[in-house]
Amino acid sequence: MTTNDQVEHGEDVTRRNFLYVASGVVGVVGVASAAWPLVDQLNPSADVLALSSVEIDLSTIQEGHTITILWRGIPVFIRHRTKVEIARAIAENADPMKDPENDQLRAQKPQWLIMIGICTHLGCVPLDNSRFQTGDYGGWYCPCHGSQYDISGRIRKGPAPRNLDVPEYVFLNDTTVKIG
Repeated sequence: MTTNDQVEHGEDVTRRNFLYVASGVVGVVGVASAAWPLVDQLNPSADVLALSSVEIDLSTIQEGHTITILWRGIPVFIRHRTKVEIARAIAENADPMKDPENDQLRAQKPQWLIMIGICTHLGCVPLDNSRFQTGDYGGWYCPCHGSQYDISGRIRKGPAPRNLDVPEYVFLNDTTVKIG
């Protein structure tokens, strides 16, 4: 048998629990609505989204030359490799490397090497060996800390922990590539 006090006490507990839950929900909704503008402002701006992909005409790049373009504000190297460079890159697939990766996986078409031009050590921009004749592997050399990449952009020597990154890209036709 229950008394009136027990019934009232049970109702108080139920009301108290409801008030706790309701207060918590209001608090969470308030914090979320205050935080949303802060999180939303971290999204890329319209000008960055407009540059999320870029198309490049490859017909102007001579064999043996590299061009650097900006994509999303970062440098991208596009190298028109010679037959000798392609053969060397494939032959070096079996060499010991920090970050082993076959050349065939790094280039969709062997004559076109497309990669992000930022050293994976501290974010410097490596120099193209064909222009500056630095480094031992005929690819790219980062003068800041001595990282050396081969003609496939694979790290061969120095403190960089991994190969130069390859962005997502697709060939639209034989002379046009879309990055991003």
